[in-house]
Amino acid sequence: MSKGLIIPDGYRSALTLRETQHAIKYIKDVFQQTLSFALTLDRVTAPLIVTKASGINDDLNGVERKVDFTIKEFDTNAEVVQSLAKWKRMALYRYGYRPKEGIYTDMNAIRRDDSVDNIHSVFVDQWDWEKVITRSQRNMDFLKDTVKSIVKAIVYTKRKVRLRYPVLKGEICDEPFFITSEELLRMYPGKTPKEREQLITKEHKTVFLMQIGGALSDGQPHDGRAPDYDDWQLNGDLLFWNDVLEDSLEVSSMGIRVDEKSLASQLAAAGAEDRMKFDYHKMIANGTLPLTIGGGIGQSRLCMLLLEKAHIGEVQVSVWPEDMSRACAEGGIILL
Repeated sequence: MSKGLIIPDGYRSALTLRETQHAIKYIKDVFQQTLSFALTLDRVTAPLIVTKASGINDDLNGVERKVDFTIKEFDTNAEVVQSLAKWKRMALYRYGYRPKEGIYTDMNAIRRDDSVDNIHSVFVDQWDWEKVITRSQRNMDFLKDTVKSIVKAIVYTKRKVRLRYPVLKGEICDEPFFITSEELLRMYPGKTPKEREQLITKEHKTVFLMQIGGALSDGQPHDGRAPDYDDWQLNGDLLFWNDVLEDSLEVSSMGIRVDEKSLASQLAAAGAEDRMKFDYHKMIANGTLPLTIGGGIGQSRLCMLLLEKAHIGEVQVSVWPEDMSRACAEGGIILL
């Protein structure tokens, strides 16, 4: 069991199991419609598996093991997706999307090396979205405006949920506080990245932490990022203060995607120039793929936040260590 498991004193879910299941569907219906309207996104179908040779699977921090297998009917190695960051950009190109147009999809993944605790599961469910932009939109102002639109969609959904379930009393700050990872380091130089996130989110409630992936002034990145999808100067994490756990909760990781210049520099920084053998990377380098912005919004994490739950297992069905399940049951946390 993860040593990070938190059992809040006196915790009891405000909703019954049946009410929770109804509320999960309600949140997903309301939020994805609101997000689609706010960002001009079409819903599309996405893969659960891809071939290893395609280079489309997300490498995350480059060390996580993928779930892979062979297929009986034809000689190929397949992998369960870890995210759809690369696939979405390819899809926008294949489907002929233009600037100001985009897509979103339900992304289900298995991340076998993820932690298992209150907010982490080996099963990942997200709304993955991607939108075509112009080169003039590759800037911090456009990124911030997009973040504000997503926050407004989340706040609207929370208000709708509270009207349906008045027993839920929590609120969400609708004004995101923007700060770079370097600025945050300078504010709290003696703290770990997680501690810095907790402190800034406790103060401002809704925070967009920017520029994640590159080395900071202390020689370390705030957090790991794959070098071949987000531009490390134009990305970030959307954090909300979780009153139940008294901690920050990352609900979305997003950013303006790499162009030919940032791809080359980030691959070099990561020692991953060998990835240029894949079609995806070649198509960025030669300008074939469109410039895009995109990200993932955690479905279970959003439900956990809006329904004021203490454990992600209260809003998704996954597998947990026996001692964690036992400790949750003893602490009033009922896992689905």
